[in-house]
Amino acid sequence: MSLITELASQAHSAARTLAVLDTERKNQVLLAMSAALRANVDSILTANEQDLNHARAAGLSDAMIDRLTLTPERVEAMAQGIDTIVKLDDPVGKRRELCVRPNGIRVSKLSVPLGVVCMIYEARPNVTADAGALCFKSGNAVILRGGKEALASSLAIADVLQQVLQLFKLPKALITVVPDPDRALMLELLQQRDYIDLVIPRGGEGLINFVSDNSKIPVIQHFKGVCHLYVDKAADVEKALNLLLNGKTQRTGVCNALEGLLVHKDIADTWLPIAAQALEDSGVRINADRRSAGYFNGANILEDQEFGQEYLRLEIAVKIVDSLDDAMEHIAQFGSHHTEVICSEDIQAAARFQHEVDASVVMANASSRFSDGGELGLGAEIGIATTKLHAYGPMGLESLTTEKYLVDGHGQIRE
Repeated sequence: MSLITELASQAHSAARTLAVLDTERKNQVLLAMSAALRANVDSILTANEQDLNHARAAGLSDAMIDRLTLTPERVEAMAQGIDTIVKLDDPVGKRRELCVRPNGIRVSKLSVPLGVVCMIYEARPNVTADAGALCFKSGNAVILRGGKEALASSLAIADVLQQVLQLFKLPKALITVVPDPDRALMLELLQQRDYIDLVIPRGGEGLINFVSDNSKIPVIQHFKGVCHLYVDKAADVEKALNLLLNGKTQRTGVCNALEGLLVHKDIADTWLPIAAQALEDSGVRINADRRSAGYFNGANILEDQEFGQEYLRLEIAVKIVDSLDDAMEHIAQFGSHHTEVICSEDIQAAARFQHEVDASVVMANASSRFSDGGELGLGAEIGIATTKLHAYGPMGLESLTTEKYLVDGHGQIRE
């Protein structure tokens, strides 16, 4: 038996022990995990420094290094995410009554774990803790295959979580990190349909496409985040500026950062000069259509087909639009079904935008940076699904369960 098949088989067996664990016991384990992360922050940061040294030597982009970097605050955020998961309702075991048929059989549905979830990700060591905790609470085993960039960090975090599992006499295989980042092993992992129930890739376009093209297991895509802010003609200028700066500059290397700015023509003359100065002060590079380029110093001119880029740095695309409909049409063409934002004091315009724009998260007068499982009350997220089966948007506990039918009778037979 190969290493990958052995790991997948062990996770499959371990998942059966977790599926019957009661909520109180799961929460005890999770609280011990968050405490262990806090107690082992130094060893986790030491491992992370190894990854950062290799990343700098390899010349990785600033966005990748930002995703890879752990700090005491980010480790604390991982622990707090687990604490929040503890407080959430356990999604497993919820029974939903459907109907009683004319012949007397009673039909209901019961929420159950998926089984074994495989996470494939790049320079995101926090995924190890987030996915481990979410899968544990929802009754699933998880196999984590991180990129080589984050391997030392992921192994260190997993080791902390596995020590807690062993303390509670639970199998380590409930949270497994593939110890070798060889892509051939990832390909083998994607063939383990006898043991793995769902694959969730998080990372760049190349990784998503590789997993989708090669997996024999159902895949939920966490695709790129080309997120837009549309500043409507009825926007509050101060709100719009704050949403723009927070969405673009607070943290650039994440999928919920703004990559596009659409401005209604009726507000362009009054608002764009203010925005242009603020973006220049923040060091943001501007790519603009010809109508908006004159408001900026040294803007790069974009042709229509050049929009839709995920920059993941201090860079943004800007376009003036004639109407709300034009803004929504642009998003339909260049968005990535991740997160879209409207800034408007017109309630009807905001409602139309939220109902008609096809994205997993659509916001009115709130920063795109809130498109995050923790910020939306999920505790943490295992990913943000930009495909629609079986989840759409930030995936928390409920997204890691499915339902089976329960049928109760008293001896009925079909005639």
